[in-house]
Amino acid sequence: MSQTIAFVGVGRMGANMARRLKDCGFQVTAVHDVNREAATSLAAELSCAAPSTLAEVTAAADVIFTVVTHDAAMRSIFFNEDDSLLKDAEGKIFINCATLSPGIHREIYSAAKAVGAQSLEACMASSISHAREGKLYLMLAGDEAVYEKVRGMIEPMSVNRRFIGGPGRAAEVKALVNMVMNINTAGLAEGLGLAAALGHDLSMIREVFSQTGANSRVLETDGGDMCAREHDCWFSAEHAAKDSGIALGLAREVGLNLPLNEATTQQYEKMVSLGLGGLDKSGIAELTFQGRHA
Repeated sequence: MSQTIAFVGVGRMGANMARRLKDCGFQVTAVHDVNREAATSLAAELSCAAPSTLAEVTAAADVIFTVVTHDAAMRSIFFNEDDSLLKDAEGKIFINCATLSPGIHREIYSAAKAVGAQSLEACMASSISHAREGKLYLMLAGDEAVYEKVRGMIEPMSVNRRFIGGPGRAAEVKALVNMVMNINTAGLAEGLGLAAALGHDLSMIREVFSQTGANSRVLETDGGDMCAREHDCWFSAEHAAKDSGIALGLAREVGLNLPLNEATTQQYEKMVSLGLGGLDKSGIAELTFQGRHA
């Protein structure tokens, strides 16, 4: 617990991870976000600094967690010539938790090494409440020796962990996880939408699904929300589009045709184009039920 910790990206996931580590006795010294109000509010809550520059964040901590939304955001915090986490970063450890392309993780791994720092992927397959409760499932990649250095803070954050391999490998597996999850979600939405159009009782349909080969974790988490049109965001349609797109790009790199993933990506991209990207991924049912969005 002697290692000091900072966070870059303190939306709902990042903020809850910081709260969890603070609760577990770790010293969170700085938080930063492009949303200054979110950063200063959390800093007041955690009694830490909210530096205005990335270089100050790096200076304030031994270990810096990043939880940003996409590759472009990741580039902006690591490769900005005017202000970067890599400035005077020798000896620092970066733990990068967002779902990003494997390529950007590999770039950051190499760039960190070039300045005497270290980078570790810690891809999350869990929800906001899991982050607060220390029940994340984490897929890790990079150098296993670096993982061992920070294992003491990783374990209180997670109910389980899997070290995958070298840089980019955890990001590949996370893309697969979200690809399959999103396909399952789209399939469930179509099944429930067709059942509704045929006049079936959807509570009965969900019970039958749960006892047959149509069962899935998504049925448990999203089925009721699809029927009730309750799409409060735990994992947004916009993120689903991004993550399915990452998997689609990986498939193209190795020459594979994945028609189910391609169709699912198009559905989530359609949600974004319709202004529904902020809904939970369960909102894909809005595209399949009669009388909802076309």
